Parts: sequence; C-alpha cells; structure tokens
Amino acid sequence: MTSPATDADFLLRLDEIIAAHKGREGPLLPILHDLQAEWGYVPEEAQPVLAEALGMTRAEVHGVVSFYHDFRDHPHGRHVLRLCRAEACQSMGAEALADEVRAALGIDWHETTPDGRLTLEPVFCLGLCACAPSAQMGERLIGRASLAKVQKLVAEAGA
Repeated sequence: MTSPATDADFLLRLDEIIAAHKGREGPLLPILHDLQAEWGYVPEEAQPVLAEALGMTRAEVHGVVSFYHDFRDHPHGRHVLRLCRAEACQSMGAEALADEVRAALGIDWHETTPDGRLTLEPVFCLGLCACAPSAQMGERLIGRASLAKVQKLVAEAGA
C-alpha cells in the first residue's frame, strides 16, 4: 500500500479540499473538518501541504489539530470512546475508571480494538464537571460514569 503522501488520488483530493476553502477568511478549521470527514482523521501527510498552501508553519497546523479533541491525526475504529481526563473528573475517580476501561477493552489510549470497532481516546473536559467522571461515545454523554455504564454504552453502540 502506498503512503497517502505519494498517492495521486490523495493529493488530488487534498488539493480540492484546500481550494474549496482557501479564499475564505479563516480557512484552516473548515479544511480540517473536511479532511476529517473525507478520511476519518487528519492525515499527518496532509499537514505540511496545508501549512504551505495557507502560509502557515507545520507547527501551527499541528497545534490546531492536536488542540481540538474532535480532530484526530491517526485512523480510529468505527466508534470512539472518550474518557474525560480533566481535573474535576480526576478528583472523582477518573483514573481508576480509565484503568478499568482499558483493562476491560484490552487496549490503551489511542488504540483500537483488534476488530476495528472501538478506539479509546482521552479528552480534557466534556463539560459534565458536576457529574464527574464523564465519558462520551458519538453524541452520547454519560455522567457519573462507571465501568458498568461505559460497558453498556459500548454495547448499545454495537462496538
């Protein structure tokens, strides 16, 4: 399999996405959203091309990709389970919950289950601080998360 950076179809589609937004004010976020929609993540190989096209540094583009938790820079499973790692959740047992979930799923942060169904990602604040610890899968949020609640969420998603 060729690297996306050398794949002509990849480069053509990347150029099309950039061209569709380049004339806009603040085109970076719309382009990143389109890249994520196209490939399910923002390929690392796209970042220097995007930086050059927008007159930015690679570090600036990477900084935006890594800052927003909705952007991923690596492929993921069909479902993404996010566990909050922020301070409020930590104070309410998020670390122990994360250990239990990682053990139950048999994967670590940023890894995907062998069947490709589920990727586990840390997130820093889901906005449910009063109901800590919290988790998210797709658009579904759960507060006062426990291993049982997370397992139910995973099962309901078919992951």
